Amino acid sequence: MYHFDLSQLYVYLAVCNAGSISAAAPALFRSTSAISEQLRKLEDAIGVELLIRSKQGVRPTPAGERLLRHAKQILTLGERALSDVRGEQFEGEIRLAITDYFRPDDIAGLLKKLREWHPRLRLHVVMKKSLEIDQASDYLDIGLAMRFNERVFTSSTFEVRREPLQWVAASGWVPEPGQPLPLLAISGCGLSEYSCQVLERDHVGYEIVYSTSGVAGLQSALRAGLGIACLNASAIPLGVEPYRAGLPALAQARFLLLPPRKGESALVENVRQLLLGYLA
Repeated sequence: MYHFDLSQLYVYLAVCNAGSISAAAPALFRSTSAISEQLRKLEDAIGVELLIRSKQGVRPTPAGERLLRHAKQILTLGERALSDVRGEQFEGEIRLAITDYFRPDDIAGLLKKLREWHPRLRLHVVMKKSLEIDQASDYLDIGLAMRFNERVFTSSTFEVRREPLQWVAASGWVPEPGQPLPLLAISGCGLSEYSCQVLERDHVGYEIVYSTSGVAGLQSALRAGLGIACLNASAIPLGVEPYRAGLPALAQARFLLLPPRKGESALVENVRQLLLGYLA
């Protein structure tokens, strides 16, 4: 029976995060040929192709995407086991900001896990818009933000999840004939601005009939049948469903852990890795 080689999984994860073998080499302190050999051995042992290689770098195959999720969890569990056996208990403060679009129903589980992993950890958690998280990156320890357009991603940014963006409305909702599309929005939110741009690009008439400060308020307005909005899949509440009446296509939402700050402490790095494993 085959057992995963943890060092090979670590190399595979580093290459996927970096986007190319050459970009991962400095962080792994290995030559590109040595890294390629480790990846070849991993693919040969599993019996499936894990990476699509091109001049631009590498990207996971569908099987590689599945292994990537497992690799994050396996390596995180290994780190936790080592810390537990050594009797290590991390303590200190972590300032964590999370976009409120990210799996709203799962945040409580995430916080519970963090407390289980590090009972003496003091958490300062805020739910913010992604733009605010970007602007506060200088004093935040860890930020989880959403991207949905063609922004460039750096090798130090970790993508933890992708979800489709969808037009949604209350179950059975029907727009009033001959009237502009009633749009629900979040004030100062990049996703709301993006949805307006998409409608304008396709010459769809709309009117913002309701605005709120966060996702919870948007979900309430949707359930009340006040209009239509753009949401990522995990933020669609009960009683609300995709609305497919010829509206323009939307991009995917990408949820990213922002790059580490210079001089990041061992505590923050440890929590970051635990989050990567949990969120995968």
